[in-house]
Amino acid sequence: MNVKRTILPIIAIILASFNLRPVITSVSPLLGTIRESLHMSASSASLLTSLAVLCMGLFAPIAIKLANRWSIERAIACSLILIGLATAARYFAYSAWVMLVTALLAGIGIAIVGPLLSGFIKEKFANPSRIVGIYSLALVVGAALGSGLSIPLSNIFHSWKISTASWSLLAIIALFFWWKPIVQKPLPVRNTDIDTSVNVKKILTNQKAWLLTGFFGLMAFMFYTIMAWLPPIAENMGYNKHDAGMMLTLLTVAQMPATFLVPILNNRFQHRAVWLVACSSLELIGLLMLLFSINPWLSSVLIGIGAGGLFSLGLTLPIDEAKDIQEASFLAAMTQSVGFVFAALGPLFVGLVRDYTGNFTAAIIGMIIIVIVMIFIQIKIGNQKQQHITISR
Repeated sequence: MNVKRTILPIIAIILASFNLRPVITSVSPLLGTIRESLHMSASSASLLTSLAVLCMGLFAPIAIKLANRWSIERAIACSLILIGLATAARYFAYSAWVMLVTALLAGIGIAIVGPLLSGFIKEKFANPSRIVGIYSLALVVGAALGSGLSIPLSNIFHSWKISTASWSLLAIIALFFWWKPIVQKPLPVRNTDIDTSVNVKKILTNQKAWLLTGFFGLMAFMFYTIMAWLPPIAENMGYNKHDAGMMLTLLTVAQMPATFLVPILNNRFQHRAVWLVACSSLELIGLLMLLFSINPWLSSVLIGIGAGGLFSLGLTLPIDEAKDIQEASFLAAMTQSVGFVFAALGPLFVGLVRDYTGNFTAAIIGMIIIVIVMIFIQIKIGNQKQQHITISR
């Protein structure tokens, strides 16, 4: 009984998390091959990433409606089916529009699963910080697997289509842990439309909710921007493509321990502003090193540690501030909705600045300003888990 109440939910969270990034990261290493095969322009090929991230923001709010209608487990299971089908459809991607549609559908599924996992964690675990660390670590590991194995899989199967479609197996495996509870668990009582409108009004006028949303947006902006542009920045500094790619791998590896440990340390010592500012300061130092062309290898490690800690804290804060499952899911949906929409603009911002100026100097300065603004917001958020954000009756 104890195993079912603790271990199985953790396994379910890990397996669901594994599905939330490979559909995006598995494309990047094969982008040149995909463009050549499908005769895609650079701008249309970039949509394979940005479209999915944008959908993760635009469709996050519907997660709450689906959970109210079906329950959290049912909504997550159905979204995993959508992600799996969209990913598997890439085996039949004989034209560019098929790939774009799969990115759109997978992005919708990811948008629903993300916020609801926060509500699920709030429901199942009295002390969720350690579980959020596992959840965010699983996200990073899934992203790393997608980017690291896509080319080997393509070489093994002699097909980029099989490589990109093979990640649908993760959804099939996850469904074994999510389908059973939705068959046995009765549907919850639905909230009325009046309740929902009141919730929206309260959340839109709550200062703490907007501070958390602003932090998540700036954090996600930095994360996706540096993930997209670190290799070109390194190449611009004189490093070859292999070394530039290895710097991104090093950044990803550096994220993993921070992603798991920072929320646990934050929960133990109860000084979250210190951990937030410390992680942002590491990103700031790393960006300054890039600006002055100082050891991009060390810069990658510092940015990776900072980004990993900030990401897990960004997932933890809505759970900390919420008093129940509905509030956790609602606040997670708000922060992720705005955050991922804003994050989708990050790589575009750097690209436009790079095209206009001919170098990355102004773009890096812009990212430094983003981090400084983020630090001010983190100080405003503060240490204490102050009164809960009330969004329900």
